[in-house]
Amino acid sequence: MAKQTVAEQFVDILVRAGVRRLYGVVGDSLNPVVDAIRRNSAIDWIQVRHEETAAFAAGAEAQLTGSLAACAGSCGPGNLHLINGLFDAHRSMAPVLALASHIPSSEIGTTFFQETHPDRLFVECSHYSELISSTQQMPRVLQTAIQHAIGQSGVAVVSLPGDIAAEPAPERAIEHALVTARPSVRPGDTELDTLAAMIDEADKVTLFCGSGTAGAHAEVMEFAERVKSPVGHALRGKEWIQYDNPYDVGMSGLLGYGAAYEATHECDLLILLGTDFPYNAFLPDDVKIVQVDVRPEHLGRRTTLDLAVWGDVRETLRGLIPKVRPKENRKFLDRMLKKHAEVLEGVVKAYTRKVEKHTPIHPEYVASVLDEEAAEDAVFTVDTGMCNVWAARYLTPNGRRRVIGSFSHGSMANALPQAIGAQFIDRRRQVVSMSGDGGFSMLMGDFLTLVQYDLPVKVVLFNNSSLGMVELEMLVSGLPSYGTTNQNPDFSAIARAAGAHGVRVEKPKQLRGALRDAFRHKGPALVDIVTDPNALSMPPKISAEMVSGFALSAGKMVLDGGVGRMLQMARSNLRNIPRP
Repeated sequence: MAKQTVAEQFVDILVRAGVRRLYGVVGDSLNPVVDAIRRNSAIDWIQVRHEETAAFAAGAEAQLTGSLAACAGSCGPGNLHLINGLFDAHRSMAPVLALASHIPSSEIGTTFFQETHPDRLFVECSHYSELISSTQQMPRVLQTAIQHAIGQSGVAVVSLPGDIAAEPAPERAIEHALVTARPSVRPGDTELDTLAAMIDEADKVTLFCGSGTAGAHAEVMEFAERVKSPVGHALRGKEWIQYDNPYDVGMSGLLGYGAAYEATHECDLLILLGTDFPYNAFLPDDVKIVQVDVRPEHLGRRTTLDLAVWGDVRETLRGLIPKVRPKENRKFLDRMLKKHAEVLEGVVKAYTRKVEKHTPIHPEYVASVLDEEAAEDAVFTVDTGMCNVWAARYLTPNGRRRVIGSFSHGSMANALPQAIGAQFIDRRRQVVSMSGDGGFSMLMGDFLTLVQYDLPVKVVLFNNSSLGMVELEMLVSGLPSYGTTNQNPDFSAIARAAGAHGVRVEKPKQLRGALRDAFRHKGPALVDIVTDPNALSMPPKISAEMVSGFALSAGKMVLDGGVGRMLQMARSNLRNIPRP
């Protein structure tokens, strides 16, 4: 019986850790690993057209499943292409194992063909990055990498020379049991007692929620009712906390809407739940602030805290709720709910006036119709830029839909590759890539991956022939837009030439039918929608704060437009206000 190679051992350990796909592009240094996958029925090699796509796809899969996902790149330029997608996965706290194959081990340090030092290059975007220079390091290095990725919710990188991958695995290698899930973290009683006392002393409490509230919706709602608190959210918290929420006051930040800003600034006590919200210009500096986070390194790095609580949001609230005295006065909550509805009433008209006749098509209208036509359990992947605006304001969460984007790293071209990873998890679930023409064209080659694997991803392309968000940034800074215009082809024709369903939409009345046809199509589809590049309004005054970046004035004035079904939710929440 032939002895197991290092590559075969590597693949077997990935399978034991729950990895079912390895995304990448083949290359000579990767050949032993790819061949080992070919002979292992428990794992598939997913051939993409660009390694950046491989990393984005693995990151999306990890975010959706909560389990380890993996990608690979060949030596030198191959694994270098992984780095942007790995940065995104790492900042999204997605457990991803990256295999960076390497030049022959005897040539390392000689400026050999395609030589880089991947064990150094990936340090900044990983919790662990190590080189296997001897077969005796297996399987310990790989197992250690897996534990880092899962235990710290991020990226781990293993660099493996091709010649070592092809060698026999060491005899009597020590393989320990793999940990494939993270434990819950409960704060100590001292912290919970201190927090409970702060809440009891405060008259007006506001909750501001991020992605760390995943799985804690019921606890957040129970706590909000107990302390009569309005609940705002960051973009990454939207899908977890906005639905079935009678205390919702919207989102804060540059893309924000509603009364979230007022609720966070007019309270006595602001509690940040599972959010690493980076824009401190939107956070108050004259109220007491408590932050609850499972990652202790997040505590206090965005704003000065009066109390830092290390723990899962769900476990923290479960321990806290019995300790807090119920509040009876809901004047602050009711005032914020009314303010929220009033603000949304004011902006909703921007996309309801003559939109069915306006050409080029209002992108707000496209997003609104998409929200209505997409499945109730759809997965949306969202390109960075103006697509973030439309997703934030128009996609209606319901506890079953998911929204994935480059929300922390802010990379272009993320939506299509993330859709690939999302669709491989479940071919029966609807996956919609909300792509901008800039992002889509950057990694357009991997539309061919959809065709090759017959992945039924639906690409909804917001085609305004410009880099809209960059143009907005220039204008806000008092600069003329320059270098932001794209000369685009008919993307639907490209889709059809590749063997997919493709349709171009230039008139509003064509939109709903085109989306329905695409969603009914069993394979990959692209809907190329020509949208208005001027669908932004400028603030009446350009202030110094705007020029400096994501300041309050920019967030409150620079973006105009509707808010889709959120207005209906705000109106319905008003019915919860007791009548005198």
